[in-house]
Amino acid sequence: MDITTSYLGMRLRSPLVPSASPLSEDIDNIQRMEDAGAAAVVMHSLFEEQLRLERYELHHHLTHGTESFPEAITYFPEPINFRVGPETYLEHIHKAKQKVNIPIIASLNGSSVGGWTNYAQQLQQAGADALELNIYYVPTDMELTSQEIEQTYIDILLAVKAAVTIPVAVKLSPYFTNMANMAKRLDDAGANALVLFNRFYQPDINLNLLEVEPNVLLSTPQSMRLPLRWIAILYGRIHAELAANSGIHKGEDAIKMLMAGANITMFASVLLRHGINQIRVIEQELIHWMEKHEYESVTQMQGSMSQKHCPDPSAFERAQYMRSLSTYKSEWKAAHDSSYYFG
Repeated sequence: MDITTSYLGMRLRSPLVPSASPLSEDIDNIQRMEDAGAAAVVMHSLFEEQLRLERYELHHHLTHGTESFPEAITYFPEPINFRVGPETYLEHIHKAKQKVNIPIIASLNGSSVGGWTNYAQQLQQAGADALELNIYYVPTDMELTSQEIEQTYIDILLAVKAAVTIPVAVKLSPYFTNMANMAKRLDDAGANALVLFNRFYQPDINLNLLEVEPNVLLSTPQSMRLPLRWIAILYGRIHAELAANSGIHKGEDAIKMLMAGANITMFASVLLRHGINQIRVIEQELIHWMEKHEYESVTQMQGSMSQKHCPDPSAFERAQYMRSLSTYKSEWKAAHDSSYYFG
């Protein structure tokens, strides 16, 4: 049984890869992931805001009180001359590479070109095998056009690709006017892979404190429908590899994503809920299903149910909307008729 796959120029032992989450902040957890069968690990994200805060704090401490002594202000060079790096994150990457044999994928989370692309090269030097750009952008400026927003994604990718030689993946949200066109533009700009999709933070309101508070919801199996659809549509139409993210909780979920066309399947919520050993459980379920249905390799099933190879390509488009509504209506009617009949 060959469950190996390729992703970002690397041959992986399986298509099962833990995505960015707090679990990877602990080196012991990364080792446990490897022991449980993880083919690679995406590290927790380094955030643009963290880098801005480091610069601000350094400037504050270097210049605090110096205005009291006019001559003292010249003792300190401007902050721009300091190389303030994410030392803790870089050291974490370096230690992880020493402890495990699986690939380590660094993650940068930001929304502007200059915010963190300068650190991409340092992550490569720290030993990262690849880089995932987690572009989290919620535009609120009413004067900002969709073309400008999309160009920001392209500019970030081009800047990072110019700074490193390791493969670069782009983690996207699904909120584009034309997702297919955006995927093509990123592919043309040199993205080695697309990760579909990012799960945005959605705020909530605390009615007792009357405050807006963070509200991070773990994914459910239903979350996989959106990435599954777009992976199936994009498979075979772009050169970039495809990583499925969100909603993968069981071996069957991973199989569906692979059949849609994914190179790898990523997950975090299932590990946060049930523990790191779930990687082993999902792999066993994957292998059992392949044996039962006489598949010899992951490559054999990959893309077999994509839009390109599906017997009914319209299944991923609007044509199925009417059919799905009709099916649901029939099922609802049957259920309610029977409950009425039997009291």
